[in-house]
Amino acid sequence: MTIRATNQPRARVIPLRPFPAAPGPAPAREPLWRDLVGDVLRRERLSQERTLKDVADAARISMAYLSEVERGRKEASSEVLAAAARALGLSLADVLALAQAELIRLSGARSRTESLAARRTGPPIGTVRLAA
Repeated sequence: MTIRATNQPRARVIPLRPFPAAPGPAPAREPLWRDLVGDVLRRERLSQERTLKDVADAARISMAYLSEVERGRKEASSEVLAAAARALGLSLADVLALAQAELIRLSGARSRTESLAARRTGPPIGTVRLAA
């Protein structure tokens, strides 16, 4: 097999650069769902004065994994969340409703008019809506 050189010029590669940041203060960081759910599980466990080991054993998950879920380090599956919720005497819907309430509380800086406008026109590009 013979490779022949061609006389065509090579395409010029222009490296991509990020857009410069918009002037002004940085937007507030949206809380992560795993952090909210983990906080709910930990708050409920502590309010019941139960140990991590007790709840992990009742949920049939490892204590280390439950600890990471509570700290928002792991994105738990719905099965794991349901097991942890049941071990705490809650339903999965209860845990998600409590996490949603916390998300609403933390997002309180958004005005009512912005919320209504978003409902009428749909969410801005890049927005994720969560349903419990």
